[in-house]
Amino acid sequence: ITVLIRGESGTGKEMVARALHQLSPRHDRPFKAINCAAIPENLLENELFGHERGAFTDARTQHQGLFEQAEGGTVFLDEIGEMSRAAQVRLLRVLEEREIIRIGGSASIPVDVRVVAATNRDLQQAMARGEFRRDLYHRLKIAELLLPPLRQRREDIPLLIEHFAAEFAPQSQTPFAGFAPASLDLLVQYDWPGNVRELRNLVEHLVFLGPAGQVEPQYLLP
Repeated sequence: ITVLIRGESGTGKEMVARALHQLSPRHDRPFKAINCAAIPENLLENELFGHERGAFTDARTQHQGLFEQAEGGTVFLDEIGEMSRAAQVRLLRVLEEREIIRIGGSASIPVDVRVVAATNRDLQQAMARGEFRRDLYHRLKIAELLLPPLRQRREDIPLLIEHFAAEFAPQSQTPFAGFAPASLDLLVQYDWPGNVRELRNLVEHLVFLGPAGQVEPQYLLP
């Protein structure tokens, strides 16, 4: 079924999407991800649905979009709230009819993919402003997951620090001695506006560029 993942930036929405794919019967098929906010509007539909040869000036060959490339697998649409209204209409057709039409084409092409979408926006407000289609919203949220920000699950912070330190330590030229208890207390009390991504970046910085001994509080204070 289609899944909508909501949460602030940096909470790990793509990791959850990949876990859904890896734990599903589709795990041996492709996982294709695209950030709808990172691609210009006029290119996004081409990336998703592909084009036929001659569809536009530079279309010298046929191009398969992500929905065809992910046949049998999963398409992850990150920042779905940034998708244009025109692309939303085409996406709704994929979800309802399980088929796509390439840009410049007329033939319907069946596709078998699972769609997982994610957003850090309030889609209810976006619908009220006319920026997001209500029918697409309800089609996406067959199942909905909310990822809480790191400040609401502070008990995870020591576990995440340990995980990231173990990830980066083998790449460092010097042993990593870890964090002093007072430093861990500071990290647990911090609100982490950048969420897990911010924490990961901090641990990476300290593993490679931190002190030779344990990380004391003075290394964490601005």
